Amino acid sequence: MGPLAIIHFHVSHIAWILADPLQGRPAPDMILCPEVMSTGPSKDKARMKIRSIRATPVLIPLEAPYVWSYGVLDGFTKCVIEVETTDGLTGIGEAPSHTAAPIIAGWAERLKGCDPLDISALERMVLPSMPFNHSVTDFTTRGAWGGLEIALWDLRGKLWDQPVANLLGGIHRREIPFTDYFAYRLKGDDGKGGEANIDEVVGYCLGLHEKFGTTFFEGKVADPDLNANIALMQALRVALGPRAMLRIDSNQAFSLPSARYLAPAFEEIGLRNWEDPTPEWRQMAKLRRHTSIPFSGHNLDLTKAMAFGVPDALVSDIAGMGGFSAMLRFVSACEGAGVDFWCYSGDSGLGTAAFLHACAAHPHIREPNQSLLRQQPHDVIVEGPFSPRDNVVPLPEGPGLGVTLDPDRLAFCAQLLKDRGVPNKYHDPDNPGVMRRMPLI
Repeated sequence: MGPLAIIHFHVSHIAWILADPLQGRPAPDMILCPEVMSTGPSKDKARMKIRSIRATPVLIPLEAPYVWSYGVLDGFTKCVIEVETTDGLTGIGEAPSHTAAPIIAGWAERLKGCDPLDISALERMVLPSMPFNHSVTDFTTRGAWGGLEIALWDLRGKLWDQPVANLLGGIHRREIPFTDYFAYRLKGDDGKGGEANIDEVVGYCLGLHEKFGTTFFEGKVADPDLNANIALMQALRVALGPRAMLRIDSNQAFSLPSARYLAPAFEEIGLRNWEDPTPEWRQMAKLRRHTSIPFSGHNLDLTKAMAFGVPDALVSDIAGMGGFSAMLRFVSACEGAGVDFWCYSGDSGLGTAAFLHACAAHPHIREPNQSLLRQQPHDVIVEGPFSPRDNVVPLPEGPGLGVTLDPDRLAFCAQLLKDRGVPNKYHDPDNPGVMRRMPLI
């Protein structure tokens, strides 16, 4: 399918990805704070302005480090954003990395005194034109804007006494499905984790089923011993039964010959999805000839996915895509192209709350989102950490995101980052100081 056919396929959904959405608009450093216009529920509220913006980098640790194809990971950095207005309201959001904090701090003075409801005007002030996958795309800056945009939507919801999902188009579902995550894990500081063999991973998953009713599972499957991967998944299927959903993420660990070796056994086991089995999509397209297992990936190149016929689903977060507005446009493009979409894991309760509202508002996000929620002992919100029960997390009640920032928890997670530093997800405990190369086998 060529470019013209792609545009014809669903022009209202896809053309915005192929074109420059800010073509012809003034450069960000030329835009001044726009005049406050009457966009809110009353003239008094419409004159509300941004008083201050705070960005706090935090560490969201895992209870135990998990093993994945590139090494071992024990936590995630995030950036918590607060937008305070002259009316005393505060919107809260989350950017995908601690690296967003200095970027947002640099925007704070420029945005002070602006109308917080005019999200489009604020975006043009700070975010250059950034196609989704291009040499000019600065993913760190786009993620910083995405976190700020989430806070602005939270502010809108609080002002108008509406959940964000209603403002995004309406609530299609109030219970959002999530998987629970499994992996081989090292021991955590408090003794949790330590699942080092197949029996211990199976026992961990059975415990989740018994305690929380979990029947949707996803896990890291990237052992250089190919038969060990098959044995793990066969054991999980036997223990959890034929009705359990099993998805795996190999994080590009396997060459095409290795993936072809695994595919028949995995198909017999009945995998729901296989994420990033190979390092490159051309290899994934060749693998498609040998299995009907659906594939997913994190590279948000929808045009390439349509051309190759793989993956079947794209997986990302909200802030990293540039916020609610950009994310929902992209999901609509996926819907038009027949490509699934769901959200990945590793966020604080703020990021998870944003996922919940986006998934509630867009009917195309049907498949379960990834979840490490069970393995995150700390959070920055009063209501967190969220905990799926019977595979779902309910949409938060209340205006905006429906969650409350906890100053003490925020300070704790900010201090954790200062004390522990930024996690190195590429650390290989078996070969410190050397980075692994994909495929592993």
